[in-house]
Amino acid sequence: MSSQITQNHRENAEVCTDPTICKQNSLQLLEQINMPKGLLPLDDLIEIGHNKQAGFVWLKQKKPKEHRFKKIGKLVWYDDEVTGFLENRRMKKLTGVKSKEILIWVTISDISIQDPEVQKITFATPSGISKAFPVSAFEE
Repeated sequence: MSSQITQNHRENAEVCTDPTICKQNSLQLLEQINMPKGLLPLDDLIEIGHNKQAGFVWLKQKKPKEHRFKKIGKLVWYDDEVTGFLENRRMKKLTGVKSKEILIWVTISDISIQDPEVQKITFATPSGISKAFPVSAFEE
């Protein structure tokens, strides 16, 4: 079932339900906002929607997925629906993304590249705590 926020943005959105095209579209979206292509390693996408006017995107996959980014040793969990608002070098108001920190899962609400020259990508929680990693850790 779709989240309420997805339903609110569905009317003016481009929606794709072909799994092969969904994967391509997810990579294109990341490229358009100048984010590394490996940031959303979602393989079993069943729907992707993008409301360009609002900057809202949602990605639905068959089931939640855990992915370990080996270069930084971080385990990240992606829910069956990931949503957020896109800007250049930023994904904000994210839902459906968590990172494992020691023994707990921490919600990630914002991902950004503040200065492309520095080559660092910053992940922030709803409480404002953030941590930066090399962009290269999230490239395909």
